[in-house]
Amino acid sequence: MSSSHTTEKLQKVLARTGLGSRREMESAIQEGRVKVNGQVATLGDRIDTRDTVTFDDRPLTLRGAEDTPRRVIMYNKPEGELCTRKDPEGRRTVFERLPRLKGERWIAIGRLDINTSGLLLFTTDGELANRLMHPSTEIEREYAVRVMGEVTQPQVVAMVEGVMLDDGPARFTDVQEFGGEGINTWFHVVIMEGRNREVRRLWESQGLTVSRLKRVRYGNIFLDKRAKAGEWTELTQEEVDDLSLMAGLTPRKVPELTPDEKNRWSRDKHKRRPVQGVRRSKARRH
Repeated sequence: MSSSHTTEKLQKVLARTGLGSRREMESAIQEGRVKVNGQVATLGDRIDTRDTVTFDDRPLTLRGAEDTPRRVIMYNKPEGELCTRKDPEGRRTVFERLPRLKGERWIAIGRLDINTSGLLLFTTDGELANRLMHPSTEIEREYAVRVMGEVTQPQVVAMVEGVMLDDGPARFTDVQEFGGEGINTWFHVVIMEGRNREVRRLWESQGLTVSRLKRVRYGNIFLDKRAKAGEWTELTQEEVDDLSLMAGLTPRKVPELTPDEKNRWSRDKHKRRPVQGVRRSKARRH
């Protein structure tokens, strides 16, 4: 294994190939699925692009950071879809809707539970995904929330000041009311983490029930009309650059699609199946 000063951590290089996030690659290394120059790799190994690396005994083509394309797509997740690649029960997953890639795969930047709709970002760059999901980056996530029952000012103040949940303290950094529908009221809330059901649990801590939940923003990317429910769209170069800078990474050029890739992506984009029983949110962004 190379000892050159230009080496990088093995899991970082693997994440850049699009096989998965850095955390997923760390697990694969620990499971003995990765070999470097014919030897089973260990966590902490450093390599460069001259080393021979296999993943599940399949040789990999290694690229330097500056040579690796960075793609990001926005997906508008409907309720009822799972954020997993395959479901044993045969339920629909978000990955079924995404465009096909050759030699790479889409990595989800965060997750949404089955009953939550809205903005999901996917990238081919495991390092970008890792940075954007890591708590230290402090990326804002904004949600439109429909809450059943009367919401009082003391309840809102409590959620902003902080509430102790089962897995530690949690808080909203902002709460804005957006009007009502009968016994329901719409709010927009901002949170800095992506813990499991955190938005719902914060409202439940005040004895309130969330009847609809939709993510409308991740960092500086807003869910907009480019992607209807169950559809995706590729982010612009400017948006990808902004995300990269937010994650502390140097922006890279998105390569031009070949005519064949453009045709395939276009076909994939229009394979959207109808979404049954999902109503459109009346919430709007502020």
